[in-house]
Amino acid sequence: MKIIFSEKAPKPIGPYSHAVKANGFLFVSGQLGIDSEGNVKRNIEDQTEQCILNIKSILEKEGLTLKNVVKATVYLKSMDDFQKMNAIYEKYFIGKPARACIGVGLIKDFKVEIEAIASYD
Repeated sequence: MKIIFSEKAPKPIGPYSHAVKANGFLFVSGQLGIDSEGNVKRNIEDQTEQCILNIKSILEKEGLTLKNVVKATVYLKSMDDFQKMNAIYEKYFIGKPARACIGVGLIKDFKVEIEAIASYD
């Protein structure tokens, strides 16, 4: 097992890492719509994009890209935001990984959180 941190993603706020490499996969922790400087994005579109950019920076630390993502999980504060989130999501995940989308309560003003599993193959 190998623990991964990226300077380009926001620092974890708890006892977890950005990602863990294990058995040929990279398990990326849920990313929120906040940049590495601590700036929280306002709307669902900007938050979705920032989540994905954070994931991208973590993948890049291991020489991977969004094309390596085989599974993503999207957590939405409001399922009413699904279409707006999905419009941004599909611009980045052109490889169409497997995905689940779940309505949940999120901390503070966050509208979306995205986690991913990437393959080194």
